[in-house]
Amino acid sequence: MPDTPETDVELRRITVNGIQANAAVAGTGSAVLLLHGFPHTWRLWTEIIGPLAEHHRVIAPDLRGLGASTRAAAGFDAETLATDAESILDALAEPTAAVVAIDAGTPVAFLLAMRRPDLVRRLVVMESLLGSLPGAEDFLAGGPPWWFGFHAVPGLGETVLIGHEAEYLDWFLTTGTLGRGVSPEIRDAFVDAYTGHDALRCAFSYYRAMPTTARQIGEAVAAGRLTMPTMAIGAHPVGRALERQLRPIADDLTAHVVQDCGHIIPLDRPGELLRLLTPFLAGGATRPGERSC
Repeated sequence: MPDTPETDVELRRITVNGIQANAAVAGTGSAVLLLHGFPHTWRLWTEIIGPLAEHHRVIAPDLRGLGASTRAAAGFDAETLATDAESILDALAEPTAAVVAIDAGTPVAFLLAMRRPDLVRRLVVMESLLGSLPGAEDFLAGGPPWWFGFHAVPGLGETVLIGHEAEYLDWFLTTGTLGRGVSPEIRDAFVDAYTGHDALRCAFSYYRAMPTTARQIGEAVAAGRLTMPTMAIGAHPVGRALERQLRPIADDLTAHVVQDCGHIIPLDRPGELLRLLTPFLAGGATRPGERSC
């Protein structure tokens, strides 16, 4: 599937919540907000934006501190990031949106949906866990992924990785596509975005904020439920762990696992992802509780 032509995407600088957010915007129609994770930028969605923009207004920001958005000093907890996302939609005059998120973007999308069910008309979350909610015990049986602890140590990662950012990111990009890798253009864009002390500090601040994010998720679940149609998509390694976390708290949950697919679903299996997203975002015929492999 070809990359989305640059001329189809407008890059916008949007002042929100004390930062300047960089956002790629394409297409017209009902809004779809795409939230990336680590080590990504909006370019994670390169293969997805064009097809979605045929029927939707697609909005793909660089999350706070990442890509071309402001290298903020603070605010890397999911609640603050959800406010960023809400403010981006407001600045673009979008009263509602479907929200699609992966990895570190998933807790952000989840809290936005819990807090603003009037704003989030449909929710898609992929390859992530939601704090300490029950359901991920099998996935975590051997402990969390090794880099969670490494990234969480204040000041360590951004000190020891200087000069080796490309090699470090290559491991995630290769592992996250089951060895297939990503295009040189996308790889170089990600490496450029995560090179330098401040870029790494912002990236690792997401991990350092995880205890706060987990508390925020727990409080949201104690106070309410997901009421909009929700889709959980797994691959390798998360699989069905996210689905199991969501099943007790979502009124309308559809779940899928993409086979022979690494963590970075939008770049590893974009065609399969679009096959799942297109009818769901259009309000197509998916049955609550549907599962597929």
